Amino acid sequence: MVPLDYDQPSGPSTHIALNRKAATDQAHRIGSVFLNPGGPGGSGVGFAFDFAERFSASLQGKFDIIGFDPRGVGASDPLHCFTSQAESNAFLSAMPNFPYQREQERPFFDHYRSLGEKCRKNDATITRHMSTADVARDLDLLRRAVGDKKLTYLGFSYGTFLGNTYASLFPDNIRALVIDGVLDPMLWSGGAQILSDRTNTALEFNEFLRLCDEAGAACPFAKPGGSAARWEALAKTVRAHPVDLGDGEILTYDKLIGQAASAMYAPESWPDFAAVANFFANAALGDKQAKAPLKAREADYDNSFDAYNGNVCADTRFPASFEAYRAIGKFAESGSRFGPFWWWGNTACADWPVNQDRFTGPWRTKTSAPVLVVGNHFDGVTSFAGAQASHRLLEGSRLLAYAGWGHTAYGRSSCVTTYVDQYLLTGALPAEGTVCPANPNPFLPALRSTGPVAGKPPVWGGRL
Repeated sequence: MVPLDYDQPSGPSTHIALNRKAATDQAHRIGSVFLNPGGPGGSGVGFAFDFAERFSASLQGKFDIIGFDPRGVGASDPLHCFTSQAESNAFLSAMPNFPYQREQERPFFDHYRSLGEKCRKNDATITRHMSTADVARDLDLLRRAVGDKKLTYLGFSYGTFLGNTYASLFPDNIRALVIDGVLDPMLWSGGAQILSDRTNTALEFNEFLRLCDEAGAACPFAKPGGSAARWEALAKTVRAHPVDLGDGEILTYDKLIGQAASAMYAPESWPDFAAVANFFANAALGDKQAKAPLKAREADYDNSFDAYNGNVCADTRFPASFEAYRAIGKFAESGSRFGPFWWWGNTACADWPVNQDRFTGPWRTKTSAPVLVVGNHFDGVTSFAGAQASHRLLEGSRLLAYAGWGHTAYGRSSCVTTYVDQYLLTGALPAEGTVCPANPNPFLPALRSTGPVAGKPPVWGGRL
């Protein structure tokens, strides 16, 4: 149990769910490693179940591996904006993933704006106390509860914003802190993440197209004339007229962009997405006999969508007016096709007060041990510029770059994984300026990750 409101430490409490894999080498145990998989809204408890065994082995069994669900998430006093899975599904399916036609904008805004009142009505108490600053305060209590004098932490995606927040609030309590797939904390907390999102996903997607052409026949989407031209023809066609894929399936523009953005999380999935995109292009551009690839099993419902909005709207003050959302939506689209995909979901925060205890800086700090900042050159979810920004803000930190693709690098690049493991074990940093080489072209020899990879496609616009 931790205080619900840290301004009233003796007042009401809330519970934090944990799971722990004990160190297998108790004789040489160093301490605990706390994990956060991202989101916000991702379950650290579930992540640790999948991650702990191999992670523990890579750290030579010298750490307890601890996953926790941040407040409002999963099993930690979860925020529920809906009364049932069916109600949640109905809310999400009532609108496109984002508005891509002018007449869709106002209905989309009104629909998502209504979420704030719905969530406050169902779980008003926890919605007032879901800021990342409070999660960081919880994390420090958890550190003390397990007996660690200083924190050892590995955070991915949104977990890097939690890491930055912890470093700013508790700079003297750090033993080793790794942030991988890094959000620029100034952009994220200031409601300006769209400055990155409007172009960043397109940078990685252009690499997908380039590598597809490079692979030739090994990439299902490659055709004479080039993948970029084929993609533009597909996108323009579907935007103008939704395409009937057969068996009751209709491909709309928002679904096409959403699938493309989701594929940027993991280049290991690019051959599968290329096959899907090839089917879409054949159906939209002339080959009506094209057969659809088998569908992947959909994930079970959890409260990650609710918790995502609960945390983001607690941390970040977004505009309240439709006119502002429409204007920024145009700005987002002028960056790339992916800009609106990331922007419009923030509409849920239009009628959602920020938490009084949120932290918005200052972000420049000096920590008791240097932070290891990991960034991919082509991360379409959290840009390499975010890692560079955090490196500048965290005095004495070290930037480790991965020259490849995808969201986060630990477990994807054996080079990065080795450096991170060594740092967590000993505190030793890679040499300044270290850049780990990219993995092979994902469309050629089978790309095998060296361990579990954090980050997964969003239900809507979550980072994860």
